[in-house]
Amino acid sequence: MTTAQYPVLPLAAGILARAFAAFLAPVVLSSKAAARAVRNRHNANVLASLDRHMLADIGLTRSDVHDAFSAPLWEDPTALLSERAIERRMNRAVNRIPRSAPADKAFRQPATDRPARQAV
Repeated sequence: MTTAQYPVLPLAAGILARAFAAFLAPVVLSSKAAARAVRNRHNANVLASLDRHMLADIGLTRSDVHDAFSAPLWEDPTALLSERAIERRMNRAVNRIPRSAPADKAFRQPATDRPARQAV
């Protein structure tokens, strides 16, 4: 009777590598999150140094910047600034749409309902 010989070293190395990766993954993710938070704080500080005309060009006010920095340190200030800028952009787009225009109404009528043009 022959006995099968299984290589023990490669199996142990694979298990050890998986265990090390499982231990290292949360450390890498938390360090990436910390680096992202530092980068976003730096970007928000750059926005805070802009004057009110430059902030208005991107759809923000000085109070938006102050609100973003009043949040706790672990919250992303650029997320709030981005939301406010998008919200203002959407409101400007809605306010630009004409409510009722005579030319618009005539355009929507089917051709059979329009008065016929007179030939000259």
